[in-house]
Amino acid sequence: MSTAATLGTREARRQLLEVKDLHVSYGAITALRGVSLAVGQGEVVALIGANGAGKTSTLRAISGMLKPRSGHIRLADLEIQGLKSNLLVPKGMAHAPEGRGIFLNLTVMENLELGAYLRRDTAEIKQDLEYVFDLFPRLRERMKQQAATLFLDEPSLGLAPQVVETIFRILREVNGRGVSILLVEQNAHLALNLAHFGYVLETGEVVMQGEGKALLAAPEIRKAYLGE
Repeated sequence: MSTAATLGTREARRQLLEVKDLHVSYGAITALRGVSLAVGQGEVVALIGANGAGKTSTLRAISGMLKPRSGHIRLADLEIQGLKSNLLVPKGMAHAPEGRGIFLNLTVMENLELGAYLRRDTAEIKQDLEYVFDLFPRLRERMKQQAATLFLDEPSLGLAPQVVETIFRILREVNGRGVSILLVEQNAHLALNLAHFGYVLETGEVVMQGEGKALLAAPEIRKAYLGE
C-alpha cells in the first residue's frame, strides 16, 4: 500500500467515496500501484499529477470503466470495485471524462435529456434542466442545434482562460448545492484553490496529500506544477 506525506488537517466528514490500495494494469503495464484516497460528503477533492501519472486510470476504475486488479472501492456503504458503470449511475455516480464526449448526431437538448435517461421524476428533471440553462445560458439558445456543430470554431485547442474561470466558478456553485466532486485537472493552481483536499499522483502512486491550500503553498508543488 502506498504512503504519502500529508499537509494540513482534514475536516471530519462522512465519507462518500473511499478507495483503498487500488491496483490497475493494462496488460503487462502497471498504471496504479496501491492508490488510496477518500472524498467526504460535500467535498471537492483534487487529483493532480503529470501526464501519465495515473489520474485518468483512477477515475476510470472508480466509475466502472476499468476493472481493477486489486483493491477496494466503497461508495457510501456499498463495495463497488468491479461493478459496471451502468450499475453505478443509478447510485448517484457520474463521470465526466476529458474531451467532448457528446452525441454529435443529436441536438443539444437531446444530449441533456440523455443525462436523465434513468430518472422518472419528471418535474425534478425539468427543474434540473432549468438549472443547467441558468449555469450555461448559451445552451438554452442552442438547444435545437445539432451538437456536432457546437465546437467547429474551436478545434481541440483547449478552452480560453475566461471560459476556464467560468467552469471553475460553476464547479464551486455546484459543490455549494451539496454535490461531492473528485476533480482531475492539469491546472494545479485552480484545482487546489477550489479543493478542500488534494492528492498528488506520480507514476501510479500517491506521493503527497493534504488540504488544497496547504498543497498549493508547498514548495515542491509550486516548483513541479506552478513553474516556480
